[in-house]
Amino acid sequence: MPTSTPARRAAPRRLRRAVAVSVATAAALLAGAACSGGKVTESAGTRLSSPTAASGSPTATSSPADTATAARLDAAIRQVMRTAGVPGVIAGLWREGQPDYVRAFGVADKQTSAPMATDLHMRIGSETKTFTVTGILQLVDRGELGLDDPVSRYVSGVPDGDRITLRQLARMQSGLYDYTQDPDFVAALEADPERVFTTQELLDYSFRHPLVFTPGTRLVYCDTNTVLLGRVLEEVSGQSLADYFRDHVLGPLEMNATLYPTNARIPEPYAHGYTTQTPNGEETDATNWSPSDANAAGAMISDLEDLRTWAPVVATGAPLIEPATQRQRLRTATSPDFPGAAYGLGLFTAQGWIGHNGSIPGYQSLTLYLPAEKATLVVLLNSDTPYQGTDPSTLLGTAITTVATPDHVFRLGPATGASPSGSGTVSPSGSGTASPGGSGTVSPTGPGTPSPTSSQ
Repeated sequence: MPTSTPARRAAPRRLRRAVAVSVATAAALLAGAACSGGKVTESAGTRLSSPTAASGSPTATSSPADTATAARLDAAIRQVMRTAGVPGVIAGLWREGQPDYVRAFGVADKQTSAPMATDLHMRIGSETKTFTVTGILQLVDRGELGLDDPVSRYVSGVPDGDRITLRQLARMQSGLYDYTQDPDFVAALEADPERVFTTQELLDYSFRHPLVFTPGTRLVYCDTNTVLLGRVLEEVSGQSLADYFRDHVLGPLEMNATLYPTNARIPEPYAHGYTTQTPNGEETDATNWSPSDANAAGAMISDLEDLRTWAPVVATGAPLIEPATQRQRLRTATSPDFPGAAYGLGLFTAQGWIGHNGSIPGYQSLTLYLPAEKATLVVLLNSDTPYQGTDPSTLLGTAITTVATPDHVFRLGPATGASPSGSGTVSPSGSGTASPGGSGTVSPTGPGTPSPTSSQ
């Protein structure tokens, strides 16, 4: 497993994987947080109107925060932006008993210098996985499928599909080849970043390859897993992903700014996204690139307030998932290449935080919940360009939590980010130790925890 995000276009980096921040990199950034440097503009949340939007849009204001803590957070975020060259950032931190911290920094449009604002839509990349797996778990609760059902029961043509379970797909342990690594897929995407891919096309890029490892024996982050779960969700529910999410996930939570897009358009107001994933490595505006190649693994759009709502739902299950099923979700797999963190069913745990990150050309995101302090952290930014091999969303998460939750400093690494690979052990708590032997054994669930794996 590479220790940095692979280059995009020459090789697919649009894996929506977040790379770990090293302790040294984070420390260097934080040490310089109080230093002067390149100017980073902070917005109090003034709503941005795109060139085609109506003028006179209402404004959104940033929330109050403890003055000293807010100043340290402001400095830490600005330092990461200067160092990593991030155009704009939206950050929100909500802690029980503490003032809210909600800020927008920098620009949403480099061409017009329009400021970033707290109510802009952004692409959220692999955070889409949390929605797709939530849908699968809802079907488990309804008795319409079981986590240990073979995927071949619902989708034909999957290599060794009778040996791969839905649980293994959700926990990145299927052994399926990652379609984003297929040379023909890469060539097609390089030729036209606005191309619209169908689900079957993406799966076909994967299914032409044999399994990479025996199902259940290793942990390798792979977008094929979640795209295939999206197909299962559609087959069993009888609805498209967009309709299912709207009716069963977003609607009940009143997450009206979040959607699974059916085209490349982002609802207004939105921030432009910038990437260096181009043939020559030069930065370009990727706002209108098609997210269809990300599919159920990374195509969704959201905003700060909706992700604030979503963070505790992913971590606790309430009100969408039954407690017993949520306990299954939190049974995580660990890997020697993923120290300090672990992967569950469409989520990761790291230093007490539960959630997911996302990366897609032009945008990155990080949405986390810390049960120990009832804290929610959301970070959105309009760049996916790594700094010294580390994704800026990870740098920002580390910088913010170093200030705000020093007992729970968010880190992914040092070897990988939310892309764990290698062998490991499954733990019901997410704190299991990595198993270099690659046994892939599963620890039993806690007392009185029924297993939602029926309907076999």
